[in-house]
Amino acid sequence: MTSVKCNSIKGREPPSPSQEIDAHIQHLNDWRGETLARVRALIRQAVPDVVEAVKWRGVPVWEKAGIICTGETYKAVVKLTFPKGASLDDPSRLFNASLEGNTRRAIDLRQGETLDEQAFKTLIQAAAALNTSKPAKRSKNAPAGA
Repeated sequence: MTSVKCNSIKGREPPSPSQEIDAHIQHLNDWRGETLARVRALIRQAVPDVVEAVKWRGVPVWEKAGIICTGETYKAVVKLTFPKGASLDDPSRLFNASLEGNTRRAIDLRQGETLDEQAFKTLIQAAAALNTSKPAKRSKNAPAGA
């Protein structure tokens, strides 16, 4: 994982999360930066009001009412982790990593691999919809198990 630290100049605002992600992509300066930039563009197309954040020592995060996915960069892969991925339909079988757990799923993209862009945007939209859906509340008067 490569981390980029942006030092703010005295009297200036610190960089926004979007600016930090821009700097991270530029710092990578290889196929991983290109891949992360392309994935970011697809996420923004799929969910135009997505909120960008940077967490955990520089990991780009895309949110809408919770985390949609993260974009971690490693030497051999760009890993897109969906914290609620196990709850999402994936008919195109994009998820290819972190398949053993009950909650999260990930997509590992290696150099030269292509991503089904429409299926990815559909998955991003489904993750955002899952975050914004509210579970049905039980009535206080409902019997246990109802």
